[in-house]
Amino acid sequence: MDFNFTEEQSMIRDSLARLIREQYDFETRRSVVESDAGWRPEMWAQFAELGLLMAPFSEEDGGLGGGAIDAMVVMEEFGKGLVVEPFVPSVVCGGGFLKHAGSVAQKEEYLAGIMSGEQIFAFAWAEPKGRYNYADLETTARKDGAGFVLNGHKAVVIGAPWASHFVVTARTAGDRRDRAGVSAFIVAKDAAGVTTRDYPTVDGRRASEVYFENVALSSEHLIGEVDGALSLVERVGDEATAALCAEACGAMGVAHAQTVEYSRTRKQFGVPIGKFQVLQHRMVDMFMEHEQSISMTYMATLKLDEPEIERKKAVSAAKVRIGQAGRLVGQQAVQIHGGMGMTEELAVGHYFKRITMVDSEFGNVDYHLKRYTDLCAAEMAVAAE
Repeated sequence: MDFNFTEEQSMIRDSLARLIREQYDFETRRSVVESDAGWRPEMWAQFAELGLLMAPFSEEDGGLGGGAIDAMVVMEEFGKGLVVEPFVPSVVCGGGFLKHAGSVAQKEEYLAGIMSGEQIFAFAWAEPKGRYNYADLETTARKDGAGFVLNGHKAVVIGAPWASHFVVTARTAGDRRDRAGVSAFIVAKDAAGVTTRDYPTVDGRRASEVYFENVALSSEHLIGEVDGALSLVERVGDEATAALCAEACGAMGVAHAQTVEYSRTRKQFGVPIGKFQVLQHRMVDMFMEHEQSISMTYMATLKLDEPEIERKKAVSAAKVRIGQAGRLVGQQAVQIHGGMGMTEELAVGHYFKRITMVDSEFGNVDYHLKRYTDLCAAEMAVAAE
């Protein structure tokens, strides 16, 4: 199998790497994260000018004709720079819903705005009691004439403080946790009845608790079929998970490289600590975990267009590997740096925080390990019939 990137993908990688190196150094990021805004709209505009926000979309939709691999390339570079701008919430999630199930009118109204950076979407799916089950919804959208009335609470909506719109999942029929009866809606942040409580996350990003109180929606706000959005939500969730795996790979690579460099300069007993065999073994383990994570991420990304079970298995396998590898790489990086590894002034601790948070997004190791084993058991049961 050919794992080489296309010329266009290589150009995207090189251009983005240069931009992050020149304008997204660690100290600049720290000042941005600590600012009131928490991000740089001008940097988001530069990403749009480079075509990054258009890269995953087909030419028919006005994009550059790329797909999930292009998003993976972008997210790996974002991971290296600890970029906080909302590429996954807006482009991968918001754009994903629209490119897979958006109507012609919805694509014309919203997709061009996402690709230009003028509109920013956030994916409001998680709820306080829902864990990682997309169907476990207390948020409801009650039918009201030709439209709907939305009520509920969404938790830890990443990128919501900067968003202009939300994609919101809600129950329109059935009982809590039923697969049937889930629908997805586009909701403007400034719509009557929408309120948010914004806060910073431990890894330097921004999120919100989002509340919907009798928010009136027309049928034009519905994405796809009413009551039948769960498969769509799972597909977009898997695409977001694969993108986050790529981001974690980028962050792990930098954490490992910084640890190796530190071991060459930090001396103990008159020699660099990198000469100590036990630390050499640890850094080799970090390297191997990083390389295996890259391979699993590539596999998951390549299988996003496969049938549902194959896609889910590949994504869950990658998320488990990234979660386990990220923990080892992050812990070893901090331990080898010593107590200074967790200080705000040193970058390696920030990489550890981001890698740790990736594990908790769209399902942690335990969740995806169970999903993988359940899918395998279901396949074996079908084969035995």
